[in-house]
Amino acid sequence: MPPKTTILIVDDDAEITALLGDYLVRFDFDVHSACDADTMRAQLERHPVDLVVLDVMLPGTDGLTLSREIRERSRIPVIMLTARTTPFDRIMGLENGADDYMGKPFEPRELAARIHTVLRRARGAQDAAPTLARSDVVCFDGWELHREERTLMSPNGLVVALSNAEFRLLSTFLQTPRRLFSRDQLMEQARGRAMDAFERSIDLLVSRLRQKLADDPEEPSMIKTVRGAGYMFNVQSVQGRMAWRA
Repeated sequence: MPPKTTILIVDDDAEITALLGDYLVRFDFDVHSACDADTMRAQLERHPVDLVVLDVMLPGTDGLTLSREIRERSRIPVIMLTARTTPFDRIMGLENGADDYMGKPFEPRELAARIHTVLRRARGAQDAAPTLARSDVVCFDGWELHREERTLMSPNGLVVALSNAEFRLLSTFLQTPRRLFSRDQLMEQARGRAMDAFERSIDLLVSRLRQKLADDPEEPSMIKTVRGAGYMFNVQSVQGRMAWRA
């Protein structure tokens, strides 16, 4: 019998962790809980955790800091589950390493579905690792995207770090350059359901990516805004995208 998938819930609300833990057990998950940074670290040391459900507002070290810590040390997927649900909060969560972002109050069945989706995506990325190694650098108009490190190298040799959200957005653009993407398409392809119903989140993310690409916000030449329609990645050539996996 294969081992159960292990979920760690990090939330200082004992009632939420208990109720959610009881619910997720029905889906054959092995569930553990933590109430703060120290107990989270202890649980990660004690158990081979497959996914972390993490609140932002925690006593002591906040969830954003803990998400960065997890991402620096491992590839364990993280789903933020929090009452902070503005577009800015979502962008901050995704940029600090979260794979998905869900607001409170929440429907437990939806969270279970998102857990399955994030786990499938993470396992698919692991299966694709040999393919990634064959095409790790994608070149476009003098820029280089180093996918393993998730960094950009500018035409003059400057190295620019990318957040998870920026990397996924650029990945989507590079798969089909000069294609017009609506905001809904970018939300679906670049971030899945993590930004649904928050169209402005894509605008903020595009603005951040333009800054990383040194694209003039007043007259952008690389990420074009098509008024009332969406965005287009206006590059002349892309090399290295044949085996692309974002």
